[in-house]
Amino acid sequence: MKPAAIEECDNTCNGSETSLEHIRLTLPERTTTDKMAELFKALGDPTRVRLIYALSRQELCVHDLSTILDMGQSAVSHQLRYLRNLRIVKRRKEGKTVYYSLNDAHVEQIFLQTHEHIRHE
Repeated sequence: MKPAAIEECDNTCNGSETSLEHIRLTLPERTTTDKMAELFKALGDPTRVRLIYALSRQELCVHDLSTILDMGQSAVSHQLRYLRNLRIVKRRKEGKTVYYSLNDAHVEQIFLQTHEHIRHE
């Protein structure tokens, strides 16, 4: 098996002819990029993606989600807690029932844009 080729500049490459300082200065802070990576990590799990998709359709309780996803309620609750800690989903209590929904339109747009990108391929 051949080792993977590593892409790098040719030895004669001197970089681009433009100043890169403006890009370096506008890079997001490390805390921001860490949070962004955590969001993408959450979207990297197929179960969580299915949960997010269901919640993008309507507000649902754990029982509804476990029925839709054919999973146990404790497994669904565990994933919802993870998503809630990342502020991807929020909850609303009505009596003894807790309903979950996407936290805001940004989350829905990230999900829908990703879904559209995959369908476009």
